[in-house]
Amino acid sequence: MKKVFLIHGFEGSPNGGWRPWLMAELENRDIYACSLSMPDPENPRCTEWVEEIARHVRRNSKDEIYLVGHSLGVPAMLRYLESANASIKGAVLVSGPALKTGNEIIDDFFRTPFDFENIRSKAEKFRVIHGDNDPRVDIKEAEILSKELNAPLAIIPNGGHLNGSSGWRSLPECLNALLAMMG
Repeated sequence: MKKVFLIHGFEGSPNGGWRPWLMAELENRDIYACSLSMPDPENPRCTEWVEEIARHVRRNSKDEIYLVGHSLGVPAMLRYLESANASIKGAVLVSGPALKTGNEIIDDFFRTPFDFENIRSKAEKFRVIHGDNDPRVDIKEAEILSKELNAPLAIIPNGGHLNGSSGWRSLPECLNALLAMMG
């Protein structure tokens, strides 16, 4: 069975922005989707977020797993893949930072450079989606992720941070990326 786990960002929630829309669209196609409630989103700890992702993937190890991360959910997903003993089918990275931010609260996720070679070996396919005018994460970081993961990059004009505060209640580019990965 195909299963999609969504990972929200810093100060985010499972049902914010476009996540409920994406889950409903996937469910309409008989694809299981669950937006994870990440631990303490106002004071995130990388190890706790990685373990939360790992817990859900382990429980569903016989299924085809896809991950969708938004904002801080992206480096959490990448750190999970670095440490994972298993591989997943695909990962969609939305508005995700690739570099240390200078925000002490979230820099725990960037203590060491990402091992992109290892990460690439843990998922069959990657896609990157980013707003061209994201005020929180520069588009250069999406370009870094795209290059390092050999992933197509979809740039959304006037997308902002592609979150609910930017007015995003649906994100067809993410749905299309997942459906393309699933064949």
